[in-house]
Amino acid sequence: MADAVQSWNIDNILKKHLTHRGSVDEDDLNWDDKKDWVSNIPAKKWPADPAECLSNARHEFGEHGGVNMSIEASATFTVMEPDTMRKMFAGELGPDRDFYIYSRHFNPTVLNLGRQMAALEGTEAAYCTASGMSAISAVILQLCPSGSHIVASRCLYGGTHALLSRFLPRAAGIQSSFVDINDMEAVRAAIREGETRLIYAETMSNPTLTVADIPSLSAVAREKGLLLVVDNTFTPMVVSPARLGADVVVHSVSKFISGGADIIAGAICGPASLVNSMMDPQNGALMLLGPTMNAKVAFELAERLPHLSLRMKEHCSRAMAYASRMKKLGLKVIYPGLEDHSHHSLLRSIANPGYGSGGMLCVDMGTEDRANRFLHHLQNTAQFGLIAVSLGYYETLMSCSGSSTSSELTEQDKALAGISPGLIRMSVGYSGSLEQRWAQFERALAACAKDNVAAPPHLPISSISYGVDN
Repeated sequence: MADAVQSWNIDNILKKHLTHRGSVDEDDLNWDDKKDWVSNIPAKKWPADPAECLSNARHEFGEHGGVNMSIEASATFTVMEPDTMRKMFAGELGPDRDFYIYSRHFNPTVLNLGRQMAALEGTEAAYCTASGMSAISAVILQLCPSGSHIVASRCLYGGTHALLSRFLPRAAGIQSSFVDINDMEAVRAAIREGETRLIYAETMSNPTLTVADIPSLSAVAREKGLLLVVDNTFTPMVVSPARLGADVVVHSVSKFISGGADIIAGAICGPASLVNSMMDPQNGALMLLGPTMNAKVAFELAERLPHLSLRMKEHCSRAMAYASRMKKLGLKVIYPGLEDHSHHSLLRSIANPGYGSGGMLCVDMGTEDRANRFLHHLQNTAQFGLIAVSLGYYETLMSCSGSSTSSELTEQDKALAGISPGLIRMSVGYSGSLEQRWAQFERALAACAKDNVAAPPHLPISSISYGVDN
């Protein structure tokens, strides 16, 4: 970890972040002048491939020279002299010099995973948490004092939307305005002078797969003196938000990064000053709220990161193949890799070369009933995939978003976000062969067609069509 733990102060976080990036003198900064100090930050140059950055990260060896690092499973740590503990609690000694207090604070195994996540995302530091929602909540609570304001995308994961629209206003007095995140004038118009602290977006929105224009959002954030926080859960490796101007990148590591649907975890990637402040014993959101990652979980995740690039390429390749074939069949498919997607060119302009267009796609069946019948055949008739929430698994996972992962949104919010009642979200897996799985998909479509033929006379077949364009 870069420095001794810093006392929490929102201005201090921003000052440390911005002065580290070389734009201003720290002593001259204050919140009211942030517009000026953000606008002049020079762009940082990064290696092009996140897999190369990850491989350049320090490789921890095991205690006895093993090629895998050891797991530090201790909850608490000893010191040789009593005065050392006083210095640690005062922030004079810390993990940067191998002094540890307690694993809710810093743990060596979790810190190593954090270094890998920072390398992956191209940030100065990172820290890993017990879940994606804990990472999101802790970042917002650290950066947004009571009475502050957030400008957020109107299409977000349902849990995040509920956090911003319901929980934080009630529990912390933090308000949010939801806008079309790619309408920069709408973003600017929603900013409240002196109140707004950050802009929040998802690189690729859950579930509608709209793509955030991160460079433009970064420009607005710097113009207005705000921070840009981006959830990159859907697109690890595919897009690197910090290299495009995002200040903080969060992940639900449970998804693609884990890949096994067996771990719940999160990550916060950003300035070292932010991470250190979040671990402050007096005012740190991570330290005091305690969303601690277990060291054994961190070890397992560290073992999976080296083949993340291979997995993501296969997820994306399969998703592109399915989306193209589904479109040829006349299905209403949403996938940013297709040229008719409204953000196809935007994604190509910000994506890392060679990783494709993401492992998620949507098929819009129009109504929830049609979606559910199709899902039934996909799982129970054809064994194409599994009806389950979450994503990033090696099997294809499917759900009707409006009644599941986006159910926290009101009907009006769903309509504004473009979430149809029949929208099926698919996390495309890579088990089996492509042709085997495609044959299963076609078998499910055939079963749906058979259902149509068997429709009662008073219900026209056209009224229960399965999302096929005329």
